[in-house]
Amino acid sequence: MAEPIVIAEGLHKSFGDTHALRGLDLSVPKGTVCGVLGPNGAGKTTAVRILATLSDPDAGHARIAGYDVVREAGQVRARIGLAGQYAAVDEKLTGRGNLRMFGRLYHLSRREAHRRADELLERFGLMDAADRQVTGYSGGMRRRLDLISSLILRPEVLFLDEPTTGLDPRSRGEIWDSVRELVADGTTVLLTTQYLDEADQLADDIAVIDHGQVIATGPPDALKATIGDRLDVTLEDPAALPAAMTVLNTLAGTDPTPTGADGLSVALPVGGLRLADIVRELDHAGLAAADVSLRRPTLDEVFLRLTDHKEPVR
Repeated sequence: MAEPIVIAEGLHKSFGDTHALRGLDLSVPKGTVCGVLGPNGAGKTTAVRILATLSDPDAGHARIAGYDVVREAGQVRARIGLAGQYAAVDEKLTGRGNLRMFGRLYHLSRREAHRRADELLERFGLMDAADRQVTGYSGGMRRRLDLISSLILRPEVLFLDEPTTGLDPRSRGEIWDSVRELVADGTTVLLTTQYLDEADQLADDIAVIDHGQVIATGPPDALKATIGDRLDVTLEDPAALPAAMTVLNTLAGTDPTPTGADGLSVALPVGGLRLADIVRELDHAGLAAADVSLRRPTLDEVFLRLTDHKEPVR
């Protein structure tokens, strides 16, 4: 496994009586995507702000590429990029003009800023719109321009804060492709997102944060495996739903969740029941099933189980 390029150990941060971080630990290998998930108020934004040198921890320490985010903040800033939830580009400028401006703000020479702008526009499919005002860009194009503006200095670590919020599926896919290209070139990405399918698609590892601590880490499939498979049952007779709930509760040891007027879904114990056993028990109870299937749980279901929240991450 690659060496960690992002390390946080025992981070604490309070705002008055609110404890945003309570000993947060995080390790992100170089050249990977780490998806950071958590409910509102869990501490995600606070953790990212500390790692990006925008806030200091009250206790603990963190390093990016070997540099301390507090004592060596200048060195850290030279190695990171940050793209926020909303595009920070100037709508009155062209796409090319925005990137040249960012290059100059980063103290590149005029020639290097122009060269780097053209390189990024070409690579990320915006060259045809390079000389159009950004006010005429679609939402997806603006987000792509915002993303590549954070790449002017070729950051080793890129922080992406909800990069596809509000975008249509096609634009989301374009951003995903851009992120994959960056990682293929060796960039490490720390991704916060409200879309769990996005984390599932992009993240090599996921860190779930709740109440200021990382409560679970691992690849998406490994996290799904920790809570077992799910059983989905569709009944021929909706009136049989209460009886089926009783049978499935007995088998699985937990209450099933209704999925419409004639369906149920229940988490099975890890290494637990066979599909044939479940069908047999339903038959013995006189319950006719139109469909019975096993599936791996979604990240939404993993998240809800881990955090014990009634709402998915937002």
